[in-house]
Amino acid sequence: MCGRYFLHRDPAALARHFGAANPTPNFAPSWNIAPTQDSLVLRRHPETGARHLDLLRWGLVPRWAKDASAAARLMNARDDSVAVKPSFREAFRKRRCLVPMDGFYEWRAEGGRNQPYACALRSGAPMACAGLWEGWRQPDGAWLRSYTIITTAAAGRQALLHARMPVILPPEAWDPWLTGEDEAALLALLRPAEDALLAFWPVSARVGRVAENDPGLLARDPAAQPPPELDDPPPRANDP
Repeated sequence: MCGRYFLHRDPAALARHFGAANPTPNFAPSWNIAPTQDSLVLRRHPETGARHLDLLRWGLVPRWAKDASAAARLMNARDDSVAVKPSFREAFRKRRCLVPMDGFYEWRAEGGRNQPYACALRSGAPMACAGLWEGWRQPDGAWLRSYTIITTAAAGRQALLHARMPVILPPEAWDPWLTGEDEAALLALLRPAEDALLAFWPVSARVGRVAENDPGLLARDPAAQPPPELDDPPPRANDP
C-alpha cells in the first residue's frame, strides 16, 4: 500500500520536470501527506492534450458515489483489479494521471514495534507514480476532484517492508500512461520499479502522526537497527 508520502520540492521545478503547460498552482512543501489532503497531480488536458499540474484530493470519490465518506479507503487501487473494479474502471479507461512525490513511507515490524522507513529514488529525482483521478459533483454543485495511487506486488527490498508498493513510472512510460488506449498495454506498465533505483532508510516514528510535518521526518532514525539492505544514505533532491 501507499498510505503516506512526501513532496517538498518547489512546484515550479516540478512543472518544468514534468512539462506542465498550465500556471503552477500554489503548494506548500509537505513531508507527511495523508489521505483526504490535497496534493499535486499531473493530468492530460482533454481538449489540448497538454500536461497540467493541478491540486486534487487524495482518496478517490467515484463519479457515482452518493457521498465522499469512502474516499480515504480508496487512496490506493490494485493493479490486478484496477481495470474491472467499479470504483476505478471508468477512471482507468479515461482519467489516468501521474502523482509526483519525492518519496513515500512504509512500516516494518521490528523488535515489537513498527519502524517507519522512507523510500526515494537514489538519483534524487522526483517519482512519477501511476494514478487515476475522478470528478464528483458535491451537494452544493461544486466539483470535487480526487485521485488514487496504483500499487503493485512489491519486489526486491521493498518486499521486506510490505507486500505492495506504488507503481513508479519511468519517463518513457509517462506519455503511454497518460494517452494510451490499449488496456493490455496500459496494464503492462504497472510493474515494480527496479530495486537498484531505490534508496531505503529508517526514519522517526513521528511520521505516524499526521500533525507532524517538517524536514526532520526524513532524517535517519539514530535509534533504529535496520538490516543493512534497508539502510541507504538519504538522497539529496535533484532537479534534472
